[in-house]
Amino acid sequence: MIFTQTKLPGAYTIDLEPHHDERGFFARAWCENEFAEQGLNPCIKQCNISFNPNEGTLRGMHYQADPHGEVKLVRCTMGKIYDVIIDIRRDSSTYKQHFAVELSAENRRMLYIPEGFAHGFQTLTDNVEVFYQMAQSYVPGAARGIRWNDPVFKIEWPEVSRRIMSERDAQYPDYQD
Repeated sequence: MIFTQTKLPGAYTIDLEPHHDERGFFARAWCENEFAEQGLNPCIKQCNISFNPNEGTLRGMHYQADPHGEVKLVRCTMGKIYDVIIDIRRDSSTYKQHFAVELSAENRRMLYIPEGFAHGFQTLTDNVEVFYQMAQSYVPGAARGIRWNDPVFKIEWPEVSRRIMSERDAQYPDYQD
């Protein structure tokens, strides 16, 4: 695996290192030792799948309040997404900054998201499936969110003819320090 630090400390894009032969290729998509060697949390407690039938579906920006902060490893296994994270660690030099990357079944890229980040994505195609590996279990009472278009973060989402999201995601209040 190839780990590339993003502009937000602790967050990485991860690309596969495929080994090709006449059958196709083989690649490691997870290795506890390689994650630990990078200083990343290698624990997996939960795996989730999100299926989204329509282009323009937006999920996020979600996080869990302390002490239930989530570490996520996100991969798009079908279709294509615009994946976004926001650094909400108050003591971070990149506090309130965001990073976006295209994840797709075709590029097989993953995004490692450490604790202290809000996460969301918008589908860029129909029939999108996103696979999450989580280092913490979901705690409903700790679930929080930031509105997808909060002006504090200035996220430039891809244009779509129709944006689909939950009422909850659309109505989060303005972000407060």
